[in-house]
Amino acid sequence: MDMSPETIVAMAAYSGAGICIGFGAIGAAVGEGYTAAEANVAVSRNTEISGDIFKNMLVGQAVAESASIFALVVAILLLFMDFHGAPLIKAAALTGSGLCMGLGALGSGIGSGIPGGQACFGIARQPAAMNRLTTNMLIGSAVCQTPAIFSMVVALLLLFLDFSAMPFQPGWAALIGAGLSTGLASIGSGYGGGTVAGASCEGVARQPLSVGPVTTTMLVGQAVAQTPAIFGLLISFILIFRTVPATESLAPAMALFSAGLCTGLGGIGPGVGNGEAGGGAVRWVARNSAMAADLMRVMLVGQAVSQSTAIYAMVISLVLIFVM
Repeated sequence: MDMSPETIVAMAAYSGAGICIGFGAIGAAVGEGYTAAEANVAVSRNTEISGDIFKNMLVGQAVAESASIFALVVAILLLFMDFHGAPLIKAAALTGSGLCMGLGALGSGIGSGIPGGQACFGIARQPAAMNRLTTNMLIGSAVCQTPAIFSMVVALLLLFLDFSAMPFQPGWAALIGAGLSTGLASIGSGYGGGTVAGASCEGVARQPLSVGPVTTTMLVGQAVAQTPAIFGLLISFILIFRTVPATESLAPAMALFSAGLCTGLGGIGPGVGNGEAGGGAVRWVARNSAMAADLMRVMLVGQAVSQSTAIYAMVISLVLIFVM
């Protein structure tokens, strides 16, 4: 059996491509299915505007599809780029690239489908507010794509950077850890951002005149929900660009791999939790816009506490990288 470096790099590229689009297809499909399900409920509620609901459904599904398109692009690059003569360390980079983009598309795909579904249902309740609902949906869904974009940035760096100067041991662990850090952390941020955006569409449908304070609160809540993905991106950059000395010991490699895993997994819960806090605030701003400032203050304090666990994970990751 040929197990030359060139063969191993090719195996990593092919498996990375499969992982990338395999995971990437899950989120978009779930998000699009949720949008379609709510559209069916909306049509049965108000059959006279079924055409408008149908068009809004397709727009919402198209945005949710974006995450899987990012994954498809990275998968195609992994399949068809020429890695002839690449060093063995490139196999780790390609594996990390596929993991990062595949996992990163999960949360964004699901999250983007939530405002799409809520907008469809809201149009059935408030046909006169259709334009406001569609605009709100597009803004909220677009923000949900940012974690997937972070993942694509890291995936492309792992694809195109030259790592020939990086020692294989412990470099392989740093590059796979870089992919896991942003990829996993993006799951929570993508879904959490969708939760906030879905609540915003629900709020606009309940009270169309509150669209201003509702949209403002949504954007602030979504911004905070994105921070775990930003922590993951930071750790990924450190793992990719930090110079690591060659060693035969397995311990430094496990420290670097665990650093990426720690921030990645540690960002999932805070991203979802921040989304729940933001969604609650947005939903009630629509019902009582006079209390928008107080509700936003409570939301931000609650999100800050939820965020603390992502910070703990990042601190441990930094210790693993720079101390251990």
